[in-house]
Amino acid sequence: MFQRLTLVCATVLLACAFNARAAEEHVHDAAPASTPGAAEAGKNYFIIDPPQPTASGDKIEVLEVFNYACVHCAHFQPYADEIKAKLPASAQFSYMPAIFNEQWEAYARAFYSAQALGVQEKTHQAVFDAVHRDKRAMRSFDDIAAFYAEQGVDTAKFKAASTSFEVESKLTRSRDMVPKFGVDGTPTLIVNGKYRMTGASAGGYPQLVALVDTLVKKEQHAKSAPKPKK
Repeated sequence: MFQRLTLVCATVLLACAFNARAAEEHVHDAAPASTPGAAEAGKNYFIIDPPQPTASGDKIEVLEVFNYACVHCAHFQPYADEIKAKLPASAQFSYMPAIFNEQWEAYARAFYSAQALGVQEKTHQAVFDAVHRDKRAMRSFDDIAAFYAEQGVDTAKFKAASTSFEVESKLTRSRDMVPKFGVDGTPTLIVNGKYRMTGASAGGYPQLVALVDTLVKKEQHAKSAPKPKK
């Protein structure tokens, strides 16, 4: 009887540990519920101090820090598309691949190479699908280049772009800016170099979409407000 009770307890504890680990791994996808559009600084989003420069000219920049290696980024992509579709003409959506290790660097290099060749938008979802839906093994940049070749991208041009000054400069900027933004995980959104937020801080991906809309409107209002006279 005692042995049977001990076995039952051990099984329950093991199940609890497994569920706790699963919940931890999916925190970005199943964040606690929050009021749609809730925008409390220090809770739903975080002030970046000092604000960082954008690459969007006069437009309000909505920047997703991501990587193709990140399964949460793959899950977030439909919401990223929704944000892009809802942005006003005065705002611009862009991506910055984070580089946390060598594998992530290979994907970041591929992203910027595709961008340099004008095929990034065309291949973006295809890369996510290959990595996370089809479980395709892409362990090196050559593996990734072979995949892009299947998408109709010339391999010689792709590899040449990957070592170009343009791509190397963008990789350097990513390495520099991601820590300055305070990003420690992906996907993370940055609004106009001033505000940082995630699915977890917003309370879920639908809430994150609404939060971005709120902060973009906040920036629109700030830009249109009369400047104080000196």
